[in-house]
Amino acid sequence: MKKVLLCALTLNLISCGAHQPKNVENADVMDFATTINADELKDHLYIFASDEFEGRETGEPGQKKAAEYLKTEYKKLGIPSPLGGDDYYQEVPSSAFRGSVKESENVLAFIEGSEFPNEILVISSHYDHVGMDDQGNIFNGADDDGSGTVAVLEIAEAFMTAKEKGYGPKRSILFLNVTGEEKGLIGSKFYTDNPVFPLTETVANLNIDMIGRTDIAHEADGNYVYLIGSDKLSTELHNLSEEVNAKYVNLALDYTYNDENDPNRFYYRSDHYNFAKNNIPIIFYFNGVHADYHKMTDTPDKIRYDLLEKRARLVFLTAWEVANRAERPFVDKAE
Repeated sequence: MKKVLLCALTLNLISCGAHQPKNVENADVMDFATTINADELKDHLYIFASDEFEGRETGEPGQKKAAEYLKTEYKKLGIPSPLGGDDYYQEVPSSAFRGSVKESENVLAFIEGSEFPNEILVISSHYDHVGMDDQGNIFNGADDDGSGTVAVLEIAEAFMTAKEKGYGPKRSILFLNVTGEEKGLIGSKFYTDNPVFPLTETVANLNIDMIGRTDIAHEADGNYVYLIGSDKLSTELHNLSEEVNAKYVNLALDYTYNDENDPNRFYYRSDHYNFAKNNIPIIFYFNGVHADYHKMTDTPDKIRYDLLEKRARLVFLTAWEVANRAERPFVDKAE
């Protein structure tokens, strides 16, 4: 009997060992990056930017369906909410909005860090869009910002796959899908005004808003992404980003819109800015404006899924480096 029990115990320990934390420096990060693939991004986006979601206008039924879709996908991946239990929503009351916008929700999922659990990396996108017009025409928002939102889902899956193989991140990661971006960055402002985790312990924000298309300046060669804000607060974060891209992805990093004198002022126009205002280093990933921006023609069939895959992998690989370095990105400038 003792031999039987000993064997059973040994087998149990071996089985459990597959889930024990391993040295993350020994991981082949590309094994996890390649789980982010064009086919899965396309499958998600054809649902998320479908007519069923009615343009995902903040506070309207289509936005509620989109929030439920995100919650369901995080639960399928086994990624918990930082709010506990089945509650993946940070409620954003109507009083947070100007005008008559209805109450809405940020959607949050969370992977706890193995060594620095109190230090938080935020990976964000906005999942709302502009809804429908008076004739019932639907603005699907496939690129804006369906592309960023499905990228966050795939990045979350890549991190969870790594964790299940024993290579969980050293720092905690908050996957933050915010509402109300189209209403004035309201969802991200509400989060930074009412943070689930202290902003002083939030080490960086990687924000993804429109990464599925090309603009006129890059029609001949789509192998690029605009980076905005990477050097505004942390030279170290900027250098880390450059190094990761050169090592793994080799996209052309275009800093045109990072110029403080650029009239578009994109640095101030997406959700990362509410983190930057709090001296949290950020990178904003963006493909530029195209002819279908905020039009009914921003549909999933227009997306370059090969580019979406490559850009999403860049965000993941950058996040991996931020999450697993010995030190958080050093802030050497102030907003």
